[in-house]
Amino acid sequence: MARACRLIESAEDLPSLDALAGAAGMSRFHFHRVFKTTTGVTPKAYAAAHRARRVRDELARSRTVTDAIYDAGFNSSGRFYATSGQVLGMTPTDYRAGGAGSSIRFAVGECSLGSILAAATERGVCAILLGDDPDRLVHELQDRFPKAELVGGDKRFERVVARVIGFIERPGLGLDLPLDVRGTAFQQRVWQALREIPVGATTSYRDLAERLGMPRAVRAVAHACASNTIAVAIPCHRVVRTDGALAGYRWGIERKRALLAREKAS
Repeated sequence: MARACRLIESAEDLPSLDALAGAAGMSRFHFHRVFKTTTGVTPKAYAAAHRARRVRDELARSRTVTDAIYDAGFNSSGRFYATSGQVLGMTPTDYRAGGAGSSIRFAVGECSLGSILAAATERGVCAILLGDDPDRLVHELQDRFPKAELVGGDKRFERVVARVIGFIERPGLGLDLPLDVRGTAFQQRVWQALREIPVGATTSYRDLAERLGMPRAVRAVAHACASNTIAVAIPCHRVVRTDGALAGYRWGIERKRALLAREKAS
């Protein structure tokens, strides 16, 4: 499977499933199943994620956006632009400029867990951050989009923050927000699985990996949980160790403990 991954990465065009299976000495069906079990994604999704990573790297160093698109392996700029919003979360030109020209609305509030920041693009909520210092949360958002225009939320957007705070205080209310989720194909699979865990329930990293059909990817699943930057809306706090003990949480173990206690009570 590692050789198959290298073959995908080095090819200008995605090799056919027959070619990949033949190189591995397997049937199409067996190769597809083993590849997905090992990597967590299909060969096509792996190729798409690799190409997206390449285009992000090329945008940082190529002379023009067009050069970056072709250097990353896209045969036409039209094919890339059709999916650039999903790959980058913004246009290639805006991404190349560090988010310059894009607008991100945000608002900061206070809840029983401390300070909270919610931010959104036109596509949906792109960050929900928790912490002790509201200024530090704003700086964290700025670090992610150093040249984006950060716009303080108006009354309408502040209602988004109010909804998040309301869910934290009373989980039984539920939380359904449009999200602008940015990550690899694997991360997005994990994050989608997290959103399917009901309020008041928990699962282990091992069980989550098995549910995704990749029982050997426990550490990778844990890393994807740790990479989540949309607190509570993507509920990585609902994942615990196999023995039920609380594992690490990006925003602190005590916040994780408090969120789980409230959800269980609700």
